[in-house]
Amino acid sequence: MNIVFSKEEKKKKKKETASASKLHHHHLPPSSHPHSEFPIDASKVPFGADPIRSPCPCRPACLPLTRLGMQWKMEITTVWPGAGGGLEHGVRPATAVHRDLPKLRGVDNEGATFFLVRDEPTPELDDRRGYSPAMTQTEKHNILQTDLLIVGAGPAGASLACFLAAHGRTGILIAAAPGTADTPRAHITNMAALECLRDIELEQECRLAGTDSKHMEHTRWCRSMAGEEFARVYSWGHDPKHKGAYEEASPCDHIDLPQTLLEPILVKRATHAGWTVRFNTRYMRLSRPSPDVILSEVLDELTGQTYFIQSRYLFGCDGARSQVVRELQLPLIKKPGQGLALNVFVRADLSHLMENRSGNLHWVFNPEEEEYPVWGKECIVRMVRAWDEWMFIFLPQPGADLKADDMSATNDEYVKRVKQVIGDENVDVTLLHASKWWINEVVAERYSDGGNVFCFGDATHRHPPFNGLGSNTCIQDAFNLAWKVDYVMSGKAGKQLLDSFDKERQPVGMDIVTRANQGLRDHCGWQKTLGLLENDMEKTRKILAEFEDPGEKGRLRRKAFREGIENTTTEFHGLGIEMNQKYVSKAVYLADQGEAPPAPKDTVKTLQVTTYPGRRLPHAWLNTRVPGKKISTIDLAGHRRFCLLTGPGGQAWKEAVKAVGEKLGVEVVAYSIGWKQDYEDVYFDWAERREIEDDGCVLVRPDRFVAWRSRSVIEKPEVKLEEVLRNVRHRVSLHVSVLSVVGDRDSNLNLK
Repeated sequence: MNIVFSKEEKKKKKKETASASKLHHHHLPPSSHPHSEFPIDASKVPFGADPIRSPCPCRPACLPLTRLGMQWKMEITTVWPGAGGGLEHGVRPATAVHRDLPKLRGVDNEGATFFLVRDEPTPELDDRRGYSPAMTQTEKHNILQTDLLIVGAGPAGASLACFLAAHGRTGILIAAAPGTADTPRAHITNMAALECLRDIELEQECRLAGTDSKHMEHTRWCRSMAGEEFARVYSWGHDPKHKGAYEEASPCDHIDLPQTLLEPILVKRATHAGWTVRFNTRYMRLSRPSPDVILSEVLDELTGQTYFIQSRYLFGCDGARSQVVRELQLPLIKKPGQGLALNVFVRADLSHLMENRSGNLHWVFNPEEEEYPVWGKECIVRMVRAWDEWMFIFLPQPGADLKADDMSATNDEYVKRVKQVIGDENVDVTLLHASKWWINEVVAERYSDGGNVFCFGDATHRHPPFNGLGSNTCIQDAFNLAWKVDYVMSGKAGKQLLDSFDKERQPVGMDIVTRANQGLRDHCGWQKTLGLLENDMEKTRKILAEFEDPGEKGRLRRKAFREGIENTTTEFHGLGIEMNQKYVSKAVYLADQGEAPPAPKDTVKTLQVTTYPGRRLPHAWLNTRVPGKKISTIDLAGHRRFCLLTGPGGQAWKEAVKAVGEKLGVEVVAYSIGWKQDYEDVYFDWAERREIEDDGCVLVRPDRFVAWRSRSVIEKPEVKLEEVLRNVRHRVSLHVSVLSVVGDRDSNLNLK
């Protein structure tokens, strides 16, 4: 739909605009900004769709007059059924009240320009401004306005801001914390998350800030960091038996990127892209004056003052104690927790020990130890920075029922225990931080209220750090949601597309919560074989003595210990749980696809490579006929648009992409891979992984998940492609009456 001016209206526009500006300013309270009804527009993002521009000539920061509940005069280029059964096009005037504008925005208003004809506030629409009858005048003037409000500046919220910024969307990001993370809670950053960051050109910055994969070579079990070693396993793709699978899975590698380093990268990108970030700002409560308006009350913890933020969308990324989840009363699936743990973050130079002990995770325990702090029977020593910053994660005796106070000690006691775990008294230890946390097994039943509020990250999936799935899942949640929000806001997709976020990501959250907790339980096997689960030290000593027995007892005991260690490798080689997400929603076209391929036997360890719709696009290295820098199929897709991949004989698909993309107003790029095509399948990996013929196609969503595929070229490919794109975007072909129109026909708009 295009909004245009007639010649007569164009001549009058300047005069009307100036008059409108005067009227607009006339109605403002004295304390307000001279160019806006509200004193602050922190994000400088229009409340309506982006193309709606204020006629106020003062400056771009002015709020659009569409917020004021006025009446508008427009001329709308529209389409309606003709007498002969065809379609007629024309320009006609229309009068719309402000309450109807959201409907118009949701259809297609790119390039629209509205101008004020009559400045007449509409009292019954006062709640559109987020006003409550109980509000004082001061409160009414203390409202910030933005399209997008994110609560929480951790990996979930900050990455969402970055992904939305890549679409050109900005808003307000608030967090109760005084700044970015002060302790390195999450740290393993896997390939799936890095692929998301790669899409917005942040992968390299993250790699430079983090610790390279070579320092993550092993996980060890030992008596102390300097002492005897009981066992070690390869981890994070370093096992020769698994290395090939990791290289086939992605163009990215695992890195160790502590949350203290990840969050500043994300927040910096978001702020540089136009987001307003407010720390020390606590989310209090929300209300909904109307279905499309969210009014959030927040507390500035520096001044003690509350104020309001009005938004179209709200994203609750505020962690395990999420206030947004509580406000929405999202039901949580809770299983019994696995007790308490204690994080002790220290600076200690262990470089002299690590030459022959390389690895980022070390289980430290002394089976014969009889005197130990109740909070520190075992310890997982985790590298934060190679090799002088460490997190000592203390665990009580397995099965111990402790209260939070039992995990508390003095700083000197923490340092003393850390030195015992290190096993070298010559190492200086500086305590940086200590905190206790509950080992949870919680996931939300749904991630949205079914409207325009969405929750994800630790707010909806809470679990221990085993398998390193936490922040990685947060980032992927955000990547899944960002393109959908942008497409709906820009009119490229129907609002129902947002329903797919919950249907696609909640099952992923359920899987990773289950897997992380099972990862902790998987360690019970080797603990039992060493007698660590016994409360009687005499029994423990007898069990340990069996390891020395050269006979049958010793053989069985050593075998049981080996099997117990091997059972933990699902934590360190969990390629399947990291990469095998499968989406079943209406944002995936399955009508003509047949049965999905069966899941691999080991769904945690084994990567499933397939182009079946709803699965991750397979990675394959490509190049050009005259070799240049290699490029992944992952890099061809994504970047905020749909992508179609075909091969020799698939020219019809490329032509269909151009025609359908222009018709629907959606960016779709197309590449041909194969012999003398756009890209060469130099290793023939794509031919093995694509599961289509040369002239077939794979249609990929902006988040690099397969939307649909055709095994070979078909007749009238443009018809099928249009059908698929309409369905995936929830933009079916129909006519909807949007506005009452001055004229002899009803105004109808064809949805793209």
